Amino acid sequence: MVRLHKKTAAEVAQEVADAESEKRVKKSKKIADQPAHESDTNDDKIYFVALGGLEHIGQNMYVYKYKGKYLVVDCGMGFLEEEIGAGDVQYCDTTWLEKHKKDVVGFVMTHGHEDHIGALKFIWPKFKKPIYCTRFPGEIIKRTFAGMEMPLRDGKDIIIFDHNGATLKIDPFEIETFHVTHSIPEAQMLIIKTPAGKILHTGDWTFNDDNPIEPATDFARLREIGSDPKLLACACDSTDTDRQAPQTTEIQVSEALTKIMKNAPGRVIVTGYSRSIARMKMFSIAAHNAGRVAAIKERSNPNPVPYVGLPEFREMGIEMGYLNADDVYLYDEIKDLPAEKQAIYLTGSQGEQFAMLTRLCRGHVKEMKLMPTDTVVFSAIIIPGREQDVSFLYNKLARMGIKTHTIFDTDNVHASGHAGRPEYERFYDMVHPQVSIPMHGEYITEMLNGKMAMERGGAKSMMVVHNGEMIALCDGVEPYVCETVETGMVVMEGETERSTEDQVYKNRRKIATSGAVFVTLPVDKRGFLKGTPEVSSAGIFETDETGFMKRQIQIEITKAINDLTKTERKNQDNLYRAVQIASNKVVRASLGADKKPQYVVHFVLK
Repeated sequence: MVRLHKKTAAEVAQEVADAESEKRVKKSKKIADQPAHESDTNDDKIYFVALGGLEHIGQNMYVYKYKGKYLVVDCGMGFLEEEIGAGDVQYCDTTWLEKHKKDVVGFVMTHGHEDHIGALKFIWPKFKKPIYCTRFPGEIIKRTFAGMEMPLRDGKDIIIFDHNGATLKIDPFEIETFHVTHSIPEAQMLIIKTPAGKILHTGDWTFNDDNPIEPATDFARLREIGSDPKLLACACDSTDTDRQAPQTTEIQVSEALTKIMKNAPGRVIVTGYSRSIARMKMFSIAAHNAGRVAAIKERSNPNPVPYVGLPEFREMGIEMGYLNADDVYLYDEIKDLPAEKQAIYLTGSQGEQFAMLTRLCRGHVKEMKLMPTDTVVFSAIIIPGREQDVSFLYNKLARMGIKTHTIFDTDNVHASGHAGRPEYERFYDMVHPQVSIPMHGEYITEMLNGKMAMERGGAKSMMVVHNGEMIALCDGVEPYVCETVETGMVVMEGETERSTEDQVYKNRRKIATSGAVFVTLPVDKRGFLKGTPEVSSAGIFETDETGFMKRQIQIEITKAINDLTKTERKNQDNLYRAVQIASNKVVRASLGADKKPQYVVHFVLK
């Protein structure tokens, strides 16, 4: 006989106390096992992680962490690949950062290009922390937000600092900014200072010493910070590291445009980036030297629109003193001049759907038509991903008999805003960081940047990492990847926000490359066919005039389903697999073994 022991109240209380003690031990061990940067605000390291901007162009968003606080540098967007929605924009997934929202101290913008500020309108409302920038990107941001009915409060939501250089106290960070040349006014390099060390964050840069609207890069400050033995790291733009030729200057572009304009029989149309105020200035100088009148082609619709475009950039350039009021007129003011006296600057160098040159090529602009006597100059490179759209413009203009000048056939029609190898050599002769962190480029250009930093700049380490890999940095300590945080891209499709890993986009890619087969199965509740399957497709047999492939798919599906057992056919997943296997048998026999269409099956109960 087993006698059960009845616990006393004291014993029960002791067991409860022991269990609580064990929980506390486990919890403390769990906290102790966490990385120091997550659990210890007294950590003496500074951390760098990119949410976007590594191994690709665009979507730049970088985060620095120190003492449990997060500083965001840039907040840019990019464009989707053609096959899944090239008209829609994508930007960084901030799910990880949102978990630390209360500890985000601010957003600092290095300059005003869309791949550095364009995602603010989508991301900032999730955080509502101060945006720090100079007046030019600040005006773009404020106008954009106002157009979306989200006005920003000066001095609170957006803080403008001096474009000639400033010091920002954003505890626990101190940030010094200084001017660098780029293809947009007021680009800044940042020196991010903490007791853990100093980091030089370059933003986008080049050494275009003949910039007509701004002074040259602040080389004195660059040498000073670059020679500081306490310069812990340099996070450096890598876009054009593989370019071997010396930088073309804006003055050389003006000279090339002048020559083209003097020799052209009719109008000269120059297409370039709308934010390149320096290019607009060079265009106006070239027009004047060639005896022409410079103008921009404004929008056809005079009503205000909720975005900042070429007319607004011209207006901002005049307001900020980068352009004179009579440098560049509006097309409407010069349209009655003889064609040989007109020089017109407009958007569309990347073949954007609604840009002016694209609309002109499609004949969608009533007040201005392209003519065979026109000359079109593409004063821009082709941004990766836009090749197909630009090719359409090249071919369309050629078929219309219009002479074109591009970077492929005419020297000096474009000056890049990014440094090439000669400029990097100058840079690393001045800048000697302990650690190189190449950013904003493809993997190969980031590798080239890091190698130059070590060979020419004396860096002891280079950290070529992926988006989401967090680098721990400390003076005199070897850098290392301490954690991988959640990253990814989000797509704003109309007003719908999706991940690029969303099944919708996966299906679009598959349909774009392999087509789709749509099958309607008339079945009863037991899974038996009650008629012939209906079959249609996208990209598989539309041109099959005999209907052979369609009929074969119907036959194979019928045979496959009839071969299922009574038990198997009750499960719709089994019916779907039977459709897929049967259809693949026909499709791959006809179109090749590598063809893998998307299958969509609709069940109709009879």
